[in-house]
Amino acid sequence: MGISLGLVGLGSFGSSFADLFKRHPAVDRIALCDREPERVRKFADDPFFQDKFDEKDAYSSLDEICEADLDALVIITQPWLHAPQCVQALESGKHVYSAVPITNIPDGDEILDWCDKLVETCKRTGLSYMLGETTYYHADTMFCRRKAAEGEFGDFVYAEGEYFHDVDSSCNLREVKARRLASKAGQEWIELEKGYLERGIKSGPMHYPTHSTSGPVCVMNAHAVKVTCYGHRNTTNDEYFDPAEFSDETALFLMSNGATVRICEYREIGLPGSETFRVFGTKGSYREHAWCTNKSRTPLTAEEMRDPLPPEVEEAFREGKTESAAYGGHGGSHAYLVHEFCDAVANERQPAINIWEAARYMIMGVMAHKSALRDGETLDVPDWGDAPE
Repeated sequence: MGISLGLVGLGSFGSSFADLFKRHPAVDRIALCDREPERVRKFADDPFFQDKFDEKDAYSSLDEICEADLDALVIITQPWLHAPQCVQALESGKHVYSAVPITNIPDGDEILDWCDKLVETCKRTGLSYMLGETTYYHADTMFCRRKAAEGEFGDFVYAEGEYFHDVDSSCNLREVKARRLASKAGQEWIELEKGYLERGIKSGPMHYPTHSTSGPVCVMNAHAVKVTCYGHRNTTNDEYFDPAEFSDETALFLMSNGATVRICEYREIGLPGSETFRVFGTKGSYREHAWCTNKSRTPLTAEEMRDPLPPEVEEAFREGKTESAAYGGHGGSHAYLVHEFCDAVANERQPAINIWEAARYMIMGVMAHKSALRDGETLDVPDWGDAPE
């Protein structure tokens, strides 16, 4: 018997995952939830979903779907809602998958509190939380984790992670913001944000750090210990940046394995978008889609670097699709994220990007922003330890 799961949040991003979750062989039953009923109806009326969806499994609120007899919820809602909604889902007895980041709010201390609450809730309930961090399942990340497991890097010396996403790049952040604020949840956020601003609390790009921090952390299997960070403030009076303290932030971390890591989160930068990392070791290094030693550089393709999916899962995802469409977006990571969560729920195990791992990505950014607010003061980075065996 397979698992049952509910898809919560069927906007543009949530919709891009619905097909894959429905196709996964471990899933027998799909429920649909969105506070805007036309989004639910779009999938409820689609013949493709009929063999795993029943009309009784259409919901208009998180409260309603938390009462349903489902194994898990996939929460792909607005980023400031993620943490409280995931806690509610866990408290209702369901495993939970969350879109990134853990939460996105201006108050770093509040983010720390939510991480602590999620860790405590997972410990107490015995249920699993998984963060849907796309970089973790990029082809180069999978390749580097294999090389690390084989000892091919030697001792880790240095790593870099970066997320260069200018506000006016091809994926225009002004348009993304406008779409979010146009929703019912977005209108509520406008009022909530005013409260932070009235208290003088401003955010920065390091409060959404997971695309840049996750690569070095998961490859080296190490966590941050100390951080020093500096920020760049917008000087053009661009209203997009008005709620933020910085438009760009650059941080340097000391890691638990003794390596140094540089992380850049930039939203105002004259470059094409870049979501990548580089890792340097005493024996081998990885950079720009190539494995390097002191004597050679070997270019690699995504197909060479990617881990294989189980044959039955790959077949289900590929049915009637081109190869690129079968893997989904963000460098083909969507298929792996869906499989990892479904397989973890079905086999009652911790997912790879569990709350302990996810917190390490998030807290690097929180403490980096705190350092930038203090003009680069070196700060300790807290850690919740490893996931229980």
